[in-house]
Amino acid sequence: MAQITKTTNRVVPLEKVRNIGIIAHIDAGKTTTTERILFYTGKTYKLGDIDEGTTVTDWMDQERERGITIVSAAITTFWRDYRINIIDTPGHVDFTAEVERSMRVLDGGVTVFDAQEGVQSQSETVWHQADKYNVPRLIFINKMDKLGADFKGTLAMIKERLGINTAVLTYPIGKEQDFRGVVLLLEKKALFWEKDPLGITFEEGEIPADIRSEVETFRHSLIEQICAEDETLLEKYLGGQEPSLEELKAVLRKATIAYRLVPVYCGSSLRNKAVQPLLDGIVDFLPSPLDLPPVKGINPKTQTEEIRETKIEAPLSALAFKIQVDPHVGKLTYLRVYSGTLQAGKTVMNSSKKDEERIGRLLLMHADKKEEISEAYAGEIVAAIGLTRTSTGDTLCDATHPIILESIKFPEPVISLAIEPKTKSDQEKLGNALNRLSEEDPTFKIKVNHETGQTIISGMGELHLEVLVERMRREFGVEATVGAPQVAYKETITKVAQGEGKYIHQSGGRGQYGHCLLRVEPKARGEGYEFASEIKGGAIPSEFIPPIEKGVKEAMENGVLAGFPLVDMKVVVYDGSYHEVDSSEIAFKIAGSQALQAAVRNAGLVLLEPIMKVEVTTPEEFMGQIIGDLSSRRAQILGTEVRGAARIIVGLVPLSEIAGYSTTLRSLSQGRASYYMEPSHYQEVPKNITEAIVAKKV
Repeated sequence: MAQITKTTNRVVPLEKVRNIGIIAHIDAGKTTTTERILFYTGKTYKLGDIDEGTTVTDWMDQERERGITIVSAAITTFWRDYRINIIDTPGHVDFTAEVERSMRVLDGGVTVFDAQEGVQSQSETVWHQADKYNVPRLIFINKMDKLGADFKGTLAMIKERLGINTAVLTYPIGKEQDFRGVVLLLEKKALFWEKDPLGITFEEGEIPADIRSEVETFRHSLIEQICAEDETLLEKYLGGQEPSLEELKAVLRKATIAYRLVPVYCGSSLRNKAVQPLLDGIVDFLPSPLDLPPVKGINPKTQTEEIRETKIEAPLSALAFKIQVDPHVGKLTYLRVYSGTLQAGKTVMNSSKKDEERIGRLLLMHADKKEEISEAYAGEIVAAIGLTRTSTGDTLCDATHPIILESIKFPEPVISLAIEPKTKSDQEKLGNALNRLSEEDPTFKIKVNHETGQTIISGMGELHLEVLVERMRREFGVEATVGAPQVAYKETITKVAQGEGKYIHQSGGRGQYGHCLLRVEPKARGEGYEFASEIKGGAIPSEFIPPIEKGVKEAMENGVLAGFPLVDMKVVVYDGSYHEVDSSEIAFKIAGSQALQAAVRNAGLVLLEPIMKVEVTTPEEFMGQIIGDLSSRRAQILGTEVRGAARIIVGLVPLSEIAGYSTTLRSLSQGRASYYMEPSHYQEVPKNITEAIVAKKV
């Protein structure tokens, strides 16, 4: 770990700041692209290589060993006097929380596509995650030097799959092993990366004769697209006059920020070709914090909506979007400052928790290296040390101007496993490690099964849990035994029902008395839990309503049908009774738990299972066998498509049926097929399978 260095006088005008994320499908070349950006902007003096494990952003040992990104890394760098804060996000679906939280705080994104694979499943998923937060984007079609690279095919796929207007700014010169450079369409310049193997220098030259007419067609189309965005330019263009480069860039910038056009670049990060034009595009077309609308939030005192302007002199508002436990400096809280100034050593209000927190130190991050700063300004992304109670999604603000910004929603875990410490000395360390890791990762859940005494951990996939168990061993020195992965089933109800709970214990002296009646109502899939009170005339005093809800929540956690958590239901307490002397919070909590269990038993209980979207890439000759095997796993085949020489099979399969699928797929295809899987939704388990699961639990 590098030492923390101090820095002063680093104020960059806000219009020269870019907060961007690099997002893509696993293996599209995200981390390599980020590494090249750092190299060409002078942040690193050696090219990082994933295969050699020398990347800057994948700094965790496991990331280097596995060749994948696990945690999003935040880096600050400079290009043409512009400050670029980059977040390199994971591509693997198991680490979806890292992508989700990064999207929430970014101003712009660079989406990387593989020139041979085109738009893959996870590319679509991350694209739609970015849509959710209205993040303006550029596209980088990477791996133009790869066998089977198809620039036009990938462009067509992007338009068809993502339904967007692409504005192509660079056209490739050659492809596969003959890929030599790109033509900048607006500038009418050909750039060649042939002499310098590191790609630092490139040469300008003539546009090759064999692509001139194609380049002209693409350029003509690009200028028409840009002019269509602005009436003045359109008039000029229709009058036979071509607008100037500055005019075209200014209009394209506006259209990109408004997400009406998406600029497209191409190159090969690994072969160090055409990354510099992408850097120019980040500066020229992606928004600064000033280009975006002011952030909105709710005033916790008045419950009205308020906005915060992106100004240093405005009241402070910042969102905690990531917690990281650093072995050297302790808990790091990553913050996006939306307005005002955040100062080290000052106390701020955590409006989400109604609590005060003191900012110990502020750091500018460069992956695992840190630079200490005294204050952070609106539009910046920094890390703070000393925040003990702040968690992901919390708002920090000025106590005299409170605001709560929209938090971050994360998907529910789909897979669980039991974990036990190997020795007595590991017992205490295990609890501490689990708590620290769940603070970092909102999709990592811990639960203790009180009947068996087992600790159950849940996450987004087998790789997710494997990485976390390995981190426990390496970072916290905890040796643990883990059980086989179990599917995270859930329970829900299908009809309205009532239930009564009575806890009455009166035998001389002070007794216990709690009595309530509950009604349960089903909610749509994914709508979650809601509690309401319809108590009239003081049948139950108001101070006993929260204990009833506590009892309800506990009963829901442990389920009724087969011990899985209850979800998607509304619980209403509508009647009950109390005793002047004997009623207590504990008695009503027990009564709430009993009433909930009684009500859901009459409410048509069903079991829900996670359904995965599976995409199998296979040579044509194995297609029939693979589809047959998927069908035997209760799969619903959604369709097949052709991508180059490969066939893609897309289907929905219950997670419980796909355990160990990689081994089966290898044997079915002589090791030539691969698959990708991501959580899709929860759906009802067939009756015969429910009966088998319940029988196993009893």
